[in-house]
Amino acid sequence: MKTATLGAQTYLPEPEDEAASASLAAMLTVVAPQGADQAVLVTRNGTAIPLPPQVHEILLKVAEALATGMSVTVAPLHARLTTQEAADFLGISRPTLVRMLEAGKLPMTKPGRHRFVMLRDLLDFREEECRVRNEALGRMIDSAEHDDLYTKTDGARLMRTSVVSGERAGRPVERENSTDLTDA
Repeated sequence: MKTATLGAQTYLPEPEDEAASASLAAMLTVVAPQGADQAVLVTRNGTAIPLPPQVHEILLKVAEALATGMSVTVAPLHARLTTQEAADFLGISRPTLVRMLEAGKLPMTKPGRHRFVMLRDLLDFREEECRVRNEALGRMIDSAEHDDLYTKTDGARLMRTSVVSGERAGRPVERENSTDLTDA
């Protein structure tokens, strides 16, 4: 198995290519990922090679990202990462990652004296951590609303952001006994 660094490549958007990327994204959005209207690559000699639906989706996402000026990193999904690569991916120190591995919080392989982590396991771990964190924040918000902490600490009006749903919900909260300073 190869490590992610051997196959990973980051592509930076070039300003002169943004229009072409936007055009490609628009075309891929219109073309069906499979069936009679499936997108194809055409070689120089005219041979048409149908794009598999997954490749169609990948190209669409890459083209959309590049069209908006974002860079794109492509890495093999089944890549195994060293502990340093895995720590960098999660944004934590290597010693912290090693403690997590030893505690069994993340699966690892240790074919010799080196530990390796599968990229799929890191993605699953990151998603689960995000879900748990959002649930905890949601409980904190519910508790603060129940105890009326927003109106006690944030002034006359507060626009609440719903962390749990991931959407912004402008819910004004009126403060009781508020003083309008413009009347003074």
